[in-house]
Amino acid sequence: MWRWNRAVVGASLALLMVGASATPGMAAAYPKPLPQQWWFTAWDIQNKVWPLSQGNGVTVAVLDTGVEASIPDLAGVVLPGIDAGNGGSDGRTDLDDAAVPGHGTGMASLIAAQARRTGFLGVAPQVKILPVITKTRSTTAPGIRYAVDHGAKVINISQASPMPCQPDVQEAVGYALQHDVLVVAGAGNSGDTSNESMTPANCAGVLAVGAVNGQMVPWSKSERQPYVTVAAPGVGVSSVLKDGQLHTSNGGTSGATALTSGAAALVRAEYPTMSAREVVQRLIASTRDAGPKGKDDQTGYGVVRPYHALADNVSKSAPNPVFDAYDKWAAANGGAGASNSSGKSVTGDGPNWGRIAMLVVGLIIVIAIIVATIVTLLRRGRSQPAAGPSYPPQGPPSFGGQPYGPAQPPAPGARPQFYPPAGQAPEGTSPQPGGHGES
Repeated sequence: MWRWNRAVVGASLALLMVGASATPGMAAAYPKPLPQQWWFTAWDIQNKVWPLSQGNGVTVAVLDTGVEASIPDLAGVVLPGIDAGNGGSDGRTDLDDAAVPGHGTGMASLIAAQARRTGFLGVAPQVKILPVITKTRSTTAPGIRYAVDHGAKVINISQASPMPCQPDVQEAVGYALQHDVLVVAGAGNSGDTSNESMTPANCAGVLAVGAVNGQMVPWSKSERQPYVTVAAPGVGVSSVLKDGQLHTSNGGTSGATALTSGAAALVRAEYPTMSAREVVQRLIASTRDAGPKGKDDQTGYGVVRPYHALADNVSKSAPNPVFDAYDKWAAANGGAGASNSSGKSVTGDGPNWGRIAMLVVGLIIVIAIIVATIVTLLRRGRSQPAAGPSYPPQGPPSFGGQPYGPAQPPAPGARPQFYPPAGQAPEGTSPQPGGHGES
């Protein structure tokens, strides 16, 4: 009896192990993060977050300078993308030409690095990265649309241009939200000087991110603007650049944006049927207040906390100023993308009666032509060859807007700011692991 029981127990354990390894979303094992990755400690990523979600099944688009897919820490992570300026690249080569190049690669590493060479880990290591090169402001809108059309569920834009939200970018953001894609952008890094309003962070429907240090104190250069909604670690945030080496920045909302996008991807993986609207609401509702009490223009509603975004009970009536602003814009522009009570886009609900009508009319015309041809043939008799149809075959009408590719590159535009500059010492008090975080 003992032998039989032991065999049964052994077989049961083996089945459990096989089942665990085959279960989608099961936490994969990673080494401990590097000591300088203080946000892992502040957010308790390995102990509390990764047992719930590691980003499985989610694609994050990185609109930036490209992503160096060949470096070991990003091997197998980066999907083919595009250069939104001319279509001449698949985005898997970082085209950054700064003194210490590799901004886009750095943002991708914060989200999904695999610790294969440097030991550096992304906060959502199971996501896939879709690289979209957007080195000028004029490529932002087509870049957003490309990301939406190619499977992204989160779009990271660690770029900022000092100007009002441009109509093409606002419409592209609307296109993303109507297709249930979340857009995250950096608030900007001139808060202690010009403090200009930055796009695309100032567009309605964008989750705009400020930066804090390891004590959750607002970074002095983080933009002070009403559009700032949340904040995240951005001071002393290291990343792996295009040379495959680890570099540390002096601070910036770029890194804070990438870490927030990673947090959003974790939530989207854990709740795959949850709308982008609800994900944003959850991220806002689970923040920890920072800076002046309550909502402020530098840290918004507070610092993002991934575990609480995953585990807290969030009321459906919790504030969602990001989508409130978008709904207001949509209502003022013909109701495009206005939402119903379920949080889904009205423009995407129900059958497309216009297209159905077009197809029905087209079918009737084809049948009429066939009938007319048959009648003509019967009248002429079998001795005369039948003439082929006089119309060329037509494909379905296009509903997807402008195609992407090298044929019509966007007009040159101002280069957006890429933050943070790499290879410099952190500003101010060095963040310490175990600083103010989840509690």
